Amino acid sequence: MEGMIPMLFICYPKCGTCRKAKKLLETHGISFAERNIKLDPPSADEITEWIKKTGLPSKKFFNTSGMAYKNAGIKDKIEAMSEDEKIEILASDGMLVKRPILIADGLILIGFKQEEWENKLKK
Repeated sequence: MEGMIPMLFICYPKCGTCRKAKKLLETHGISFAERNIKLDPPSADEITEWIKKTGLPSKKFFNTSGMAYKNAGIKDKIEAMSEDEKIEILASDGMLVKRPILIADGLILIGFKQEEWENKLKK
């Protein structure tokens, strides 16, 4: 991992899961740039790029356990939304986006699963 361009770690600092992911990166000595998803939410272009690169459906990018998602009633509307509508909603509020997100050259991890992150970061 040494000598690589730092990874981009997009998180919400008050989120316990984000703190666990950050600790994992620090414990493994991985350098990263940190971005607060609430203060600097991903743009529609970024989200579109991540969807293309991961091959995941756009609905996998929603933070379904968050209050913003629940308060907006997205669960009941998401199936009827177009792809563009989903992306625009995600880009409208960083708190709607599943986090943390780790982005590096050829790697995008959405949400934190410790075993998955450890396996991907070893490569």
